Amino acid sequence: MNFQLEQNPQITLNDGNTIPQLGLGVYKVGQDIGVELVKTALDLGYRRIDTASIYDNEIEVGGGIRQSGIAREEIFVTTKIWNDRQGYHDALEAIDEGLARLNIGYVDMLLIHWPVPRQNKFVDTWRAFEETVATGRVRSIGVSNFHPQHIEQLVEHAQILPSINQVEMHPALQQTEVRVANEKYGIKTEAWSPLGRGMFSENPVITEIAKNHGKTAAQTVLRWHIQLGNLVIPKSSNPVRLAENIDVFDFSLSADEMEQIKTLDSGHRIGPNPETFG
Repeated sequence: MNFQLEQNPQITLNDGNTIPQLGLGVYKVGQDIGVELVKTALDLGYRRIDTASIYDNEIEVGGGIRQSGIAREEIFVTTKIWNDRQGYHDALEAIDEGLARLNIGYVDMLLIHWPVPRQNKFVDTWRAFEETVATGRVRSIGVSNFHPQHIEQLVEHAQILPSINQVEMHPALQQTEVRVANEKYGIKTEAWSPLGRGMFSENPVITEIAKNHGKTAAQTVLRWHIQLGNLVIPKSSNPVRLAENIDVFDFSLSADEMEQIKTLDSGHRIGPNPETFG
């Protein structure tokens, strides 16, 4: 068995399903390379792929999975519905369309991509998600970019708790309040843009820690996420970096090194603010 695959922990969600802690994000992965990238990642030992309707590559993700020769049940697939498809009826249609594009039988995780609080539709969207779980076409449901107040509003009306909350998170944006709010309900925090789009490649704190372990800056940051207990989905279309990103299970950061990285939290956000986006 591939070493990385053997070591990538399976995390149990609050609904009892399990998810590999580290997976591949395919944001901005073009249709021209999507199929081969997914096949390459699976060959390297990845068993989790994170896509979304807005990424416009669900067809390619599904194609790569089908062509990989790996059993469907061994691969955890996440997709998301976009802001313009929120609301009960629109969400049901969007879910059907996403499942058709992927063409892999079912989805392991379905997320509301953004709360879009000005629309105030995510509670109705969630009702559609819950119905889809009952059909077996979706195994787990969660949210993305939800702040604590959005979580509280959703939980007040939910029959099924979100199992993950995927948010921008990296050493410069450590999302302490969001993580506390998630933990209150057993919701796992998942980090998108976990490497901060390369902003730590020359950070002196990160590079010194990386040097101590004979690892890259990116591997060091990913290891920080792993030890925090985050789910994490680094993205890369470079096969060398794909291999490096999953090779983070043969070393550990010390408590002191974790504290050093903690000092890098500046509240710096790369993506949109969920309070105003959409």
